[in-house]
Amino acid sequence: MVRVSEIVKVDSKGRITIPQTMREALGIEPGMIMAIIADFEKREIIVSPITGKGEMIYELDLYLVDKPGSLASVTEVLARHKADIVASKCTSIARGEEAGCTIVIDMSIADTDVETIRRELEDLDVVIQVRVKKFESRF
Repeated sequence: MVRVSEIVKVDSKGRITIPQTMREALGIEPGMIMAIIADFEKREIIVSPITGKGEMIYELDLYLVDKPGSLASVTEVLARHKADIVASKCTSIARGEEAGCTIVIDMSIADTDVETIRRELEDLDVVIQVRVKKFESRF
């Protein structure tokens, strides 16, 4: 795994500039849609490029039983329906009890709709709650 880090400054409008070396390495181009996931407890922001126009991008907010295989059960449902995972962030909330995941998916080549996926995820014995939100580009 190759990691690069740089220090950047936030301007008066809350913007940062992604350094050119990072943009080139990640294939980020002007007009590209980016998913931004904030973890307030960790004071962390994840920025992930999304290919395509973003019309079929959804954010899944899941609460799971925190045990081995829980995340695998979720990703199996997504893979079976060809929902492409664009970005994800999972953390243990109460070790051995509950975990939280935010998963951004691209449904453009999926073989079903997001509501069917939501219902199938809710039927899993390891899933406590699922919330689905359509990714809305602000531009």
